[in-house]
Amino acid sequence: MSKLTDIKPVAVTLYCLPVETRIPYRFGTEELKSVVCVRARVEAENRSGERATGWGEAPLSAAWAWPSSQTFAHRQDVMIEMCKRLGKAWAAFDVWGHPMEVGHAFLTDALLGELEALNDERQESMPWLAALVCNSVFDLAVHDAYGNLLDASIYDTYSDEHLNRDLSAYLSPSRDSEAEFTGRFPSDFLVTERLATVPAWHAVGGNDLLSDDERTGDEPDDDYPIVLHDWIRRDGLNCLKIKLTGQEEGWDYDRIVNIGKIAEEYDVDWLCTDFNCTVESTEYVNDLLDRLLQDHPRTYQRILYVEQPFPYDLEANPIDAHSVSARKPLYMDESAHDWRLLDIGRNRGWTGVALKTCKTQTVAILSMCWARAHGMGLMVQDLTNPMLAQITHTLLAGHVGTVMGLETNSMQFYPDASLLEASVHPGIYKRENGVLDLTTVTGAGFGYEVDRIGRTLPEPAATFG
Repeated sequence: MSKLTDIKPVAVTLYCLPVETRIPYRFGTEELKSVVCVRARVEAENRSGERATGWGEAPLSAAWAWPSSQTFAHRQDVMIEMCKRLGKAWAAFDVWGHPMEVGHAFLTDALLGELEALNDERQESMPWLAALVCNSVFDLAVHDAYGNLLDASIYDTYSDEHLNRDLSAYLSPSRDSEAEFTGRFPSDFLVTERLATVPAWHAVGGNDLLSDDERTGDEPDDDYPIVLHDWIRRDGLNCLKIKLTGQEEGWDYDRIVNIGKIAEEYDVDWLCTDFNCTVESTEYVNDLLDRLLQDHPRTYQRILYVEQPFPYDLEANPIDAHSVSARKPLYMDESAHDWRLLDIGRNRGWTGVALKTCKTQTVAILSMCWARAHGMGLMVQDLTNPMLAQITHTLLAGHVGTVMGLETNSMQFYPDASLLEASVHPGIYKRENGVLDLTTVTGAGFGYEVDRIGRTLPEPAATFG
């Protein structure tokens, strides 16, 4: 079964764009001070021989995607090498279809082999999550190219008009559910009309200053806020995401309490806690929540959900999390990169899924469909996305419908990196009245308008095809 609109990739160009943070971003046990954003330009053709280009981008956040005692620089270098390998593989990938079909085929037929080959040749231990981040730039670019060929938003193509197979070709329902994927397509699970604005979550990193009395004099002297009080006032924030260590219970508890007091002062409605896979037992999280409920009930009430406290490899870490989700909704993030893992997580007590475009657009869409069919909550979480990566990230939240907007923090840690993009899409890169405004993103594909942005790119890191 095929359609004239089917495409395949034919050429790939890869770029590396280094970005420095204005302040360090601490999450879990690591600290982000700089990152390389990888951008891919993919040329694709349809069955009539017509061609179009598409773009995809993601920061190679090794601290998030590849927890390890190896240096950040080493892990990032290996991820760049993986991107080059994948670029060559994508340019030679002779599979036709809708980009979701092509992307899924690459995930199942090529990505694992490329990961195993790299790890064997370099004697590395890059995990699947890091490989997904590397792969996401090409997957996103193919989706963008397809929309550009059709002169349509990519989100208008996730239906039977353009897809050759329904969701049953990719997903199976959990054994205890009545979910059905036969005859259903992603368009059945997307919101009917894309949201014009989405609530914005502000990430409070472990190093972030809460008030002026914490200043040391070493803070950057620029036009952006430093302390949490000023961020709330400037951006009208109503949602705060608290990064915790998962290893220092006293520090974590005090951090939540102190931020809860600030939330009370400014009438901030929502908090969430993010441990980034660092917690080893449910008792750690339960004790924190129980203490908050007893001693600071208003702060406890503000916590909308708990995000990924436990190690992301669910198969290697069989933790029953029902006791946590009995207290607060429990969302998978690092673990949520395959519907089979969603099934495992759901059976162990996880109740929601955090989507990320850096796990590929294909995985994000399929995970959304499986989660929604099984009654799981949805969020869209950040990877401190700047430049083009911020657009795809924000569009996902606007189209899938979440429990409460999306996390977005590149404007905190490297706002100047996106000044060119912000001149075309200002509402995507600046939080006003607590929301992001998507109304300028109306073009084909992901609606980047790369030509209007006019960013001068460095020499390609690699070219294939």
